[in-house]
Amino acid sequence: MPQSERMQQLAPVLAWIDSHRDAALTHLQQFCRQPSVAAQNWGMEEMAKMVEASLSELGAATQIIATEGYPVVVGQLAGDSARRLAIYNHYDVQPPEPLDAWSFPPFDATIHDGYLYARGVADNKGNLVARLWAARAWREVYGSLPCHVTFLFEGEEEIGSPHLGSFAAANRDLINADACLWETGYRDAEGALGIYAGVKGILYIELRTRGTAYDLHSSNAPLAPNAVWRLIAALNALRDAEGNILIPHFYDDVKAPSERERELLARFPVNVEAYQKSWESAILPGPSGSQTTPTERLLYAPTCNICGIWGGYSGSGSKTVIPAIAGVKIDFRLVPDQDPQKILGHLRRYLTERGFDDVEVIELEGTEYPGQSPIDTPLLEALVRSARTIYGIEPHVQVRTAGTGPMEALSQRYGIPAIGGAGVGHSESRTHAPNENIRVDDYILNIKHVAALLAEFAAM
Repeated sequence: MPQSERMQQLAPVLAWIDSHRDAALTHLQQFCRQPSVAAQNWGMEEMAKMVEASLSELGAATQIIATEGYPVVVGQLAGDSARRLAIYNHYDVQPPEPLDAWSFPPFDATIHDGYLYARGVADNKGNLVARLWAARAWREVYGSLPCHVTFLFEGEEEIGSPHLGSFAAANRDLINADACLWETGYRDAEGALGIYAGVKGILYIELRTRGTAYDLHSSNAPLAPNAVWRLIAALNALRDAEGNILIPHFYDDVKAPSERERELLARFPVNVEAYQKSWESAILPGPSGSQTTPTERLLYAPTCNICGIWGGYSGSGSKTVIPAIAGVKIDFRLVPDQDPQKILGHLRRYLTERGFDDVEVIELEGTEYPGQSPIDTPLLEALVRSARTIYGIEPHVQVRTAGTGPMEALSQRYGIPAIGGAGVGHSESRTHAPNENIRVDDYILNIKHVAALLAEFAAM
C-alpha cells in the first residue's frame, strides 16, 4: 500500500484516539494506582489480573502462564496481513522508596500541570497501556488490526526477569513473530524519540567481608581487622581512578563500533548539557588519552558500578566500633559479546590471585546477556517512519540503549529481531526515582505512534 493510502487509512484511527483521550488517560491512572512491586511481592496477583482483563476487553485471546515467579500474561489478536508482531512489556514496577522524596503519593497517579506522577508510569505501565489503546483504536475503527499482534507482558523485569528465559523456551509457538516491539522509549530534551536495536547485559553481584566475630570497641583498631577497610581494599582493586576496570580479560570480548555504527554515534550524540542540567552535576571525563565521545562511552563501554555499600554504624550521633562485616552491591553493565558467566569467573579468579580469597562473591538474581538486533531490520524502519509521521521530528537511532532487559532471552536467542523506542517517557521522567512522571500529551502521542507503527509494519 502506498504511503498516501496508509495515511488515509490511519487518519480516522488518529481521530478516534483524540476523541477518547480522557478514557485512555483514566485507564492508565487505574493501572498506576494498583501497586505491583515485584521485589516486595506487593500487588502482583492483582496487577496480573488487571492486565488480563484489559486484554480480554480488547478482544484478545488471553492466557496467564505461570512461571516459578510471577506469571506472564499473553494476549493474541489476529490481523489483516500475514505479518506477526510481538509486543513485550512488563507490569511490575520498582519499589517507591524513599517515600518522603515524592511530591505526590507514588500510587495516586496525580495529574498536575500536564504531568502524570506515579511509580511505574514511565517504566513501564504508560507504554503498556498506550499499546493496548493503539490496538483498540484500530479495532474500533476497522474491526481488526493491520497485522497479527501477540502481547507478552511479564511481571519480573524489575528483578532481572529470572524466569522469562524458561518461559520463552517452553512457549516457542507463542513468542514466534517476525519482530518484537520492545518495552521502553523516551523523548530527549529536544523532543526527539530515541530508537534502538539492542540492550546491554548485566551481572549483579554482592561482595561481603568479615573481620571479627562481632563488632569491637574501636580502641582495638591497632590489632583487630576492620571489615569495611578490607572491603574498600577489594573495591580499589576492581577499578582505577579513571574508571578503567582492572579485572584481567574483562575487555577481551568487547566489540568496537562498526563504521555504520560510528556514523550513528556522530549523527545522534547524547545531549551532554541536558544531562548535566538534569543531574546538577558535570559528566565524568573519559580515560586520559582516550578519543571516545560521551555517546560511545555510554553505549559501548562496559561498567563496574557500586549500587550500595554498608558496614558498621551510620546512625545519628557516634558509636565507636570496628565493623565485623561489610558488603557492597555491584552491577556490571556488559556489551556484546561479553558473557556474564565468564566475567564472574574472571572476577573470582582475580580476587583470589590478588589475595582477596576471603572476600565472598555472591551472584544475585538478574543476570542477563547483552541483546543486539541488526539496525537495518524492517521494524526499525517502520518505527522511524511512523515516528516522523506522529512527532514531526527526526527520531534518533542508535545501535543500543545503555539500559538492560531480557531481549536476548525472549527474542534474539530465537532469531527474532527486537527494536525499542515507542514510549511515553521524556528526558526528565525520573525513572526508578521519586517523582517518576510522564507528560500527558506524550502519552497520547505514543498511542498514535504505535497505531501508525502497526500500519507501517503490516505494509512492509
